[in-house]
Amino acid sequence: MPQQEQKIYSYEVKREGGEDVLYINYLGAPYIPSIAESPDVMARTIDALMENPNVSRVLFVQQKNYNYDLEETSMLLEIGQLYTYLLKQEKSLSKEKIGGIEQFFPHRYNEIFSFLLLLKQDPLAAYAEIKKIIINSRLFLEKLGQEYKSDQTAYIGFLERILSLLENTLLLQRMVPYLSDYKRGDREIYSRVFRPDVIPNFTFTRLISDLPEDSEIVDQYEISSEGYDVSLVTILRKKEEPKLIYHLVPTENSLTEDHSELLNTARKVLIEHQPKAEEFTDTERTRQVFFNISKDLLQDLAQSKGIKISYPDLNKLATILVRHTIGFGLIEVLLQDKKLQDISLNAPISMIPVFVRHQDHDECLTNIIPSQEDIDSWAAKFRLISARPLDEANPILDTQLEIGKIRARIAIIQRPLSPDGLSYAIRRHREEPWTLPLFIQNKMINSFTAGLLSFLIDGSRTLLVAGTRSSGKTSLLGSLMLEINPKYRIIVIEDSLELPVESLRGLKYDILRMKVRSALLKTTTEVSADDGIRTSLRLGDSSLIIGEVRSVEAQALYEAMRIGALANTVAGTIHGASPYAVFDRVVNDLDVPITSFKATDIIAVANPIKTSDGLHSWKRLVRLSEVRKHWNRDPLEEKGFVDLLSYNVEKDTLEPTEDLINGDSEIIKDIASTVRGWAGNWDAIYDNILLRARIKQEIVDISEKTKNYKILEAKFNTAANHSFHRISDSVRQEIGLPLGERVFPAWQKWLNQEIKKKRI
Repeated sequence: MPQQEQKIYSYEVKREGGEDVLYINYLGAPYIPSIAESPDVMARTIDALMENPNVSRVLFVQQKNYNYDLEETSMLLEIGQLYTYLLKQEKSLSKEKIGGIEQFFPHRYNEIFSFLLLLKQDPLAAYAEIKKIIINSRLFLEKLGQEYKSDQTAYIGFLERILSLLENTLLLQRMVPYLSDYKRGDREIYSRVFRPDVIPNFTFTRLISDLPEDSEIVDQYEISSEGYDVSLVTILRKKEEPKLIYHLVPTENSLTEDHSELLNTARKVLIEHQPKAEEFTDTERTRQVFFNISKDLLQDLAQSKGIKISYPDLNKLATILVRHTIGFGLIEVLLQDKKLQDISLNAPISMIPVFVRHQDHDECLTNIIPSQEDIDSWAAKFRLISARPLDEANPILDTQLEIGKIRARIAIIQRPLSPDGLSYAIRRHREEPWTLPLFIQNKMINSFTAGLLSFLIDGSRTLLVAGTRSSGKTSLLGSLMLEINPKYRIIVIEDSLELPVESLRGLKYDILRMKVRSALLKTTTEVSADDGIRTSLRLGDSSLIIGEVRSVEAQALYEAMRIGALANTVAGTIHGASPYAVFDRVVNDLDVPITSFKATDIIAVANPIKTSDGLHSWKRLVRLSEVRKHWNRDPLEEKGFVDLLSYNVEKDTLEPTEDLINGDSEIIKDIASTVRGWAGNWDAIYDNILLRARIKQEIVDISEKTKNYKILEAKFNTAANHSFHRISDSVRQEIGLPLGERVFPAWQKWLNQEIKKKRI
């Protein structure tokens, strides 16, 4: 029996992510270990910490693991250090210290001994005990004769020093607000400060489970990939904290003990059967195979253990098992949240909570702290998925992750570029493509801007969407792809697969995607971006979409623009906060000749707009400029950039400039010059732009009125565009021009009929 007890309560210290973690084994214990509830557990933990004073965290290992953070660990360690100090340095039980008079020594010894015994088991009870001893000692002093008073006074002084040392500990200071209601022996008070994070035994990532004190709930909602896999998100505001808190309670943290045991056992079995490297090339199929295997395994284990498990629970447990074996753990749960845009894991990851960018609440601090085991495992899986290196010679990895409908871009850096170890930046893409009506709804653009962009795309112009990081460039480019008539072929060239190609294929677009080598990679078997662009010119007449213009491919892109791609839309994204910044990057950084840069027709600039207090920001298209062709050296000095739309900060909207209103746009007039009835007829051109704007706004208005937000999505957007072109062609054939006064009523009738059909 003693041998078994030692085995159960044995401990070891592990070095994880730059910190020492104390693991105490409670497997087989007949109770759930709790520092707050059990004096034995508290004393045992303090003893272990006294032997390992450099520990940052304590973790109790059972069917579920119970993690105590640095602050909680520090409070216990300090009590242990005080115990050691009193016993060894102060020699609190020695005759020299407490027994000046022989007859008083036994009583004083018992008092101090009782206090020290309590100190590790119940510091608050020890605190109450030492105060009681002091009171009794003072009462005893009054009864003593003069010859004993000096000795008793010295003893009282010694007791008061002990009391002062105890009062100055972190634990007692944290307990001060709750001491007024404290009754000796009541351990409920410890739950105010010792609240472990409960970690399921099948995962390593820590989750701070308790809601922080002094916080208020701002928002709360559920997220789910399937009906049986539901997690709770709570957005909290804490006083004096600039960021809101994104508090996640995943499905796995609300499992029963039986289900946790099943998962833990099943995980140990599956770990022995990890997929081969080549299987990661088809992640969706591999996940499905493992899901089916997991269901069979869990069912068999449940039967062998006599545990009843329903079919929905079986699916839930299998889903959890897959994401904690071949998947990406709680990162997958975060990616289920459609309101998240970015997820950041900063090195050293195991010591810093995950940060997220929320569409409604900006940047938030989460309650998730990944483990070193998890982040190393994820990096290995991303290497396999991408078939790209990630090592000291190649410390950067750009790839993508697809789980069902969820798509995300993954950027990873490691040593030596990141001296503190692995870091991740995850950009979650919308499950369905962004559309111009959706952008109107969230105020990134207004309806007039949408109408003008639609007109320019139909006019087969070359267009660059510029902006800073996280400005919505790629999303806007994706929405413009939906404005290309589906009868025309589209070639998409990307180094990281972010554009909504699969969605467009589902909408019957004729679209070809080419994956090229990232400019950040030193060596790879992938084709370079410039070779990809030149190859696209050999693939027939097509619109050309470039995911991002980063490097030498810019020369090939502008070559394509100049030699014939102008017959179709050519569009891409590029970093730059203004048209001139784009010029500077393309010409001076990427070595594109000035004459080639003039092949650019339109530059749309998207940038985040911040509030005066800096606490909030919104994505906005802030400028739309045409590039004229008359200048020779510097487009800024020679007025080569002409704004068609400019941002009004007071009204928070884009407004047409005088140049556009007065018809002084060379690009738009060039489009019109080849269209019968438009050449030299600015009123007709402007009417068509307004018509397109009116149609986009009508979709938004009707969606709000009917609460039918599906009509904002890509499928209906494509159908609405097709109806617009069909009706416009019919009106043109009838009266010579597709005038808005004739087209819009007919299109509106079509819209109302479609809504009444309830097909959307």
